[in-house]
This record gives sequence, structure tokens and C-alpha cells, in this order.
Amino acid sequence: MRAASPGRHVSTQREPKFAGSFRALGRLAYDGAEVSASVRDLGSGRALLEIDDRIVLPTASIGKVLLLIEVSARLSARDDSGYGIVDKPPIGLVGSAGVWQHLQAPSLPITDLATLVGSSSDNVATNLLLNRVGLEAVRARTESLGLSRTALLDFARDKRGPDDAPQLSVGSTDELARLFGMLAREEVVDAVTSQRVMGWLSLNSDLSLVASAFGLDPLAHRNADHSTLLINKTGSDVGVRSEAGALRGRRAAVSYAVSVHFADDSLARRLSVVEAMRSVGEELLEYVH
Repeated sequence: MRAASPGRHVSTQREPKFAGSFRALGRLAYDGAEVSASVRDLGSGRALLEIDDRIVLPTASIGKVLLLIEVSARLSARDDSGYGIVDKPPIGLVGSAGVWQHLQAPSLPITDLATLVGSSSDNVATNLLLNRVGLEAVRARTESLGLSRTALLDFARDKRGPDDAPQLSVGSTDELARLFGMLAREEVVDAVTSQRVMGWLSLNSDLSLVASAFGLDPLAHRNADHSTLLINKTGSDVGVRSEAGALRGRRAAVSYAVSVHFADDSLARRLSVVEAMRSVGEELLEYVH
């Protein structure tokens, strides 16, 4: 089933009201965190919120979107590397994210692996897809999309040694918001490639950050609910919380990205980051409705 697109919306000109987002993210910055945010109206292309949106911060699993784009492009091109059945390897050194490691299925089709990545950020599926298409191909595809500050740097790993990339992915919120805008407008490679990626992302079950303000069912929000439609990808790691997405409401549609890099030395500090990101979500919801 094809997911509806958050980009299929004629936006009316509205005055942005993101003072609360500035205050919430500003408090984090005052407390020592690195903060970046970008929000764009999908109808007009107008920047609604820009907070250090060109700096490069770690984005954890958000870089997996770049992998999904490369896989989808190969399926569209009927490239053999985009097809086939892949065997599950012995589990190890890939982190805890995902569900395939807990399933009995010994092998899955390429498209099912992409579904696992989109729905649960599955690390086993991520590494198998990345092994299939190659990190260099993902980097080349990223550059072809005009992204110079955003990259998937490595395979998913439980621990990162001195010879490994220090982060799974990095990005600027300016580029991530633009990327999700391109997906919503079906401009990434071509319409079919964009639609397929959005279909995978529409299954994402992590609505714990910005999207926690939208009132959607984390396990079933593929279609519009109370005139609200979302595709998003989150990234979480020690000291990292990041989210990028596209959101459509009754009156407008936006693409957005928020990243926070912080000293994860207490639960209170981590919860303050989550609360600030939800504050951005509340104002996004107000804007699109």
C-alpha cells in the first residue's frame, strides 16, 4: 500500500509562531548543549525556524534514510543489487535497535529489510543492506542530492574503536529539512523512488521526540489521522537526540529537522532535551493546523 504524501498540500501563507521553540532550545544551549533546528513551509519554501541550521552534528540513525534512498533507487532502476533474499548473519556488534535479531526468520527479501529499517531502525537489516549496496554508493547518492554536510559514515556498531567513524551519521538540520521536503514533493531521484522511501518511513514507530506532540498512534499512522500526516526518522545515541520529518495538517505542510548534542550525564538532562524537542513539535502542529 502506498503511503499518502505529506507534500501533497497547497499551503496558505501563515505567520510562523516559533517563540516557544526558540526559548526551549535556547535553554538547552545555555546549559551547554549544541542545538540546531530548521523548519520550512513546503508550499512556499519559506524558512520558518532557523537555529544554527548549518552546523554539523551527530544524528545517529537518521543517516539510514540515505541508505534507504540508495536501495529504493536501485529498485527503481531494476538493479540486481536491489533484489534477492538475504540471510541473517550471527548477531553481534550491531547495537540493540531493531527486531530481526529477536525473530526466527533466517532470511528476508531486500524490501523487507528496508521495511525493518524504516519501521524500527533495525541495525541488522541496516548492515546487511549497506553491505549489499556499499557505503561508497550511499555517499555518492548523497552528494548527487546536493548534500555536503550530511552523511552516513559507517555500519551500525555496538562499540566504536579508534579506527571506526566516531558516529553512525552526521548532518545539518538545514540539509535534513530540505531532504525531507524533497521526499515529500517526490523529488528524490524520481517520484517512484521517493514514494517507496516514504512508504518505509511511514511505518516508523518512534514518535518519542518532536513527533510526540502530534497525537498519532506510534504503531499505525501510515494514513492521515485528524488531518495529520507524518513521515519521520529519529536518531538516538548517548548524548544525541535528532529527528527529521515532513508533517501535513489541515492548512499547511512543513519539513523539519531538530538535533541536540548534549552531555548525557543525568536522566534529568536527557529528559530536558526530549521536552524541548516536544515543544518544537507542539508549535509545528499549531502551524500546520
